[in-house]
Amino acid sequence: MARQVENPALAYRLARAIVSDVALYNQDKVTEGIQNDSIFELMEDELEEGREHFYTRVSPELPNRDNMFDRAIVDVMIKQAGKIESSIW
Repeated sequence: MARQVENPALAYRLARAIVSDVALYNQDKVTEGIQNDSIFELMEDELEEGREHFYTRVSPELPNRDNMFDRAIVDVMIKQAGKIESSIW
């Protein structure tokens, strides 16, 4: 098994890359979720799969590991969707 990431900056970069891929491969769902304020319900399975992948690659002892993936969701997927017309903005 590959060595797990222990550096917080590298772990956060990995989280952002995973979320970016999830958003890229599910653009229609992201658009629909932002438009209808249902992004987390609509993307639940995809985000959970991404989170599980992140956890397999990052040391469980890393501080704030749980929050890193959530922050990446907001920083990458939600902020990039800011141009989508929605009542949530």
